Amino acid sequence: MTDQPRLPSLVLSLVPVAVVMTILGLAIPLLGASPHLPLIAGSVVVVLIGRRLGYNWKTLQEGMVKGISIGLPSILILLSIGILIGAWLAGGVVSLLVAYGLRLLSPEVFLVACCLICGLVSVVTGSSWTTAATIGVALIGVAEGLEISRAMTAGAIVSGAYFGDKLSPLSDTTNLAAGVAEVPLFEHIRHMLWTTVPSMVIALGIYALLGMGAGGETNDEHIGLLLETIEEKFHLSPVLLVAPLSVIVCLVFRMPAVGAILAGGAVGAVLALTVHGESATRLVEVLEDGYELESGVASLDELLSGGGLKSMYSTIGLLLCALSFGGLMESTGMLRVIVQTVMRFAINTGRLVLATLASSLGVNLLAADQYLSIILPGRMYKEAYDEAGLEARNLSRCLEDAGTMTSPLIPWNTCGATMLGALKVGPHLFAPFAFFNLLCPLVSVLLGFTGWTMHRRPEDPESGQG
Repeated sequence: MTDQPRLPSLVLSLVPVAVVMTILGLAIPLLGASPHLPLIAGSVVVVLIGRRLGYNWKTLQEGMVKGISIGLPSILILLSIGILIGAWLAGGVVSLLVAYGLRLLSPEVFLVACCLICGLVSVVTGSSWTTAATIGVALIGVAEGLEISRAMTAGAIVSGAYFGDKLSPLSDTTNLAAGVAEVPLFEHIRHMLWTTVPSMVIALGIYALLGMGAGGETNDEHIGLLLETIEEKFHLSPVLLVAPLSVIVCLVFRMPAVGAILAGGAVGAVLALTVHGESATRLVEVLEDGYELESGVASLDELLSGGGLKSMYSTIGLLLCALSFGGLMESTGMLRVIVQTVMRFAINTGRLVLATLASSLGVNLLAADQYLSIILPGRMYKEAYDEAGLEARNLSRCLEDAGTMTSPLIPWNTCGATMLGALKVGPHLFAPFAFFNLLCPLVSVLLGFTGWTMHRRPEDPESGQG
């Protein structure tokens, strides 16, 4: 063992990635395995290579702990979401929102409405996670009643939620990207409109086209049965709307997401005790194990059951495995070697943009955390954008176009795991329908290679801006 650990080569750095991707590609479709074991296998490979490079056990362990510590806020939010969903199911809040949706929305406009509603809530709250865990849960229920694909619905929900998250001045990722690139917040938001607005317009157009046949021949008898059963099992009082409103108010007043979600869960618990007469003993069981409806209508029982702390344990386990792997990749220098190699490819504006986007996506895949996908490339590419004569807002926009947008599409990323926990639909199913998230990086690449809106610093006379 040498005193000073060696820097890994690119080939060595890619070995753990290849191992994880190979096992993921084989174990999940062929054996029905979850991503937990492939990520653990990848971590073992990183440790073995790290030891060969001269890293001691303590350094490697500290890397894992550091990686996990980055995701602790996400884990706390997931536990809070489990409590909120259980409380809202027991309190009839989800049932009320589902009933309203079944009465007001038609299959033809449902996907468009889903995206717009979630976009509006997310802009106001600045939180895609809270939007998915509250309004998103109800919209998934409406989709079941209207016989619309869960995957399509989840894609529309994620698109709307991340549209708002990207543009809201209350969003942590929006503030983070602006801060890392050292760009004034509202200048950063205005510059993102060039990629965000076209992507959302195209996404809404696609949802409108899909909506034409999304529900097929809607079974009015089925919807009638669902509404009748919901009204029989729950007291659908408008007072139940206090629960979602409480979350929105908390977030508008800048309460942290964990606090806002727990506040919404507390209101839901009070409603369960008062409006629906649940006993305290039963409520505690629901908050721990989840709510179980027994109405005799199988589809409704599946729809309005779930939540609780235990429903999030598997997702949290996945995050721990992914964050450990990411922490090891970073602490051994493998992640940095991969990103620096990509940087050598950036010989013009278009390639620089593409390299930034690819690096943010790569960090989302390997480190499993959207914050790192903004921070690491942001720090590493800042000098490159300066040398290219490009204003820093170009960098901050790229960080969000890839870092923020691709994070929910990766099953083991903190965002992807949260979407799965809230919506009960995996990213591998809804990603093809999250059109806004898919389009943003593509539009960003297009602008990078054409030079349109790629603003240059005033002292650089050569300009490609539109």
